[in-house]
Amino acid sequence: MEQQELKRLVSHVVHEAASTHGRETRYRDPIVGFSGVDLREFARLKETVIEHLTPEELLPGALGLVSYFLPFSEDVVRANASSKYVAREWAVAYVETNRLLAEIGERLVAELADSGVRAVAEAPTYVFDKKRLRARWSHKSIAYMTGIGSFGLNRLLITDAGCAGRFGSIVVDAALDMPDIVRRERCLYFHNGTCGACLQRCPVSALETDGSFDRAACYRRLQEADGQFPDLALSDVCGQCSVGLPCSMRNPVPLADWSVG
Repeated sequence: MEQQELKRLVSHVVHEAASTHGRETRYRDPIVGFSGVDLREFARLKETVIEHLTPEELLPGALGLVSYFLPFSEDVVRANASSKYVAREWAVAYVETNRLLAEIGERLVAELADSGVRAVAEAPTYVFDKKRLRARWSHKSIAYMTGIGSFGLNRLLITDAGCAGRFGSIVVDAALDMPDIVRRERCLYFHNGTCGACLQRCPVSALETDGSFDRAACYRRLQEADGQFPDLALSDVCGQCSVGLPCSMRNPVPLADWSVG
């Protein structure tokens, strides 16, 4: 299967799934990224996330990475930004999008298999060590590797459509070129020291300017939120560090001011 054909297939599946009616949640235009496997990136990742898998461990013979970002609609983002706790719209979006990401992964694996490409899709969430609070596969890190975003002070990946949304990824045994990535800063705090609004929005003060993150405090907050909506299973959400910010729905750093690293 040619690279361009694979990219067209993946992009079609992701965009079609995001625009399909029948769900309460709506999305802005998805972003899709592709990359070959850079073992140096995974070596660096394993330094901080010991349990993190390599593509080869997930799929023997892995050669490529695919990531996709589903940015929530403006209504969903604004609802949670104005909520004193967690907006129902945000909780619904979390639950529905996790289900949608799983469906996208399953469809991509099946359709790529029909074209002779093996692929594996890791679950969108809940695959993590409950004691260490570390996931064995970071969809955000894969998205970073494919070049569709950069990490912000809120430890979320900021894309050109912002950070308010959900990421998914797959590993394939088809060769994909390494993207010509110009690493651009999308976080205003890291860019010029301004902003830092995500620190103020975090209800449990889990974020610090030195990059540290109190995972335990964040997780306790999520567990407290779970059950706020009894009709929504697994709605352990918060999202306050991704809404009400300059980076919620866009890249706030002007193109002319982007620093190249």
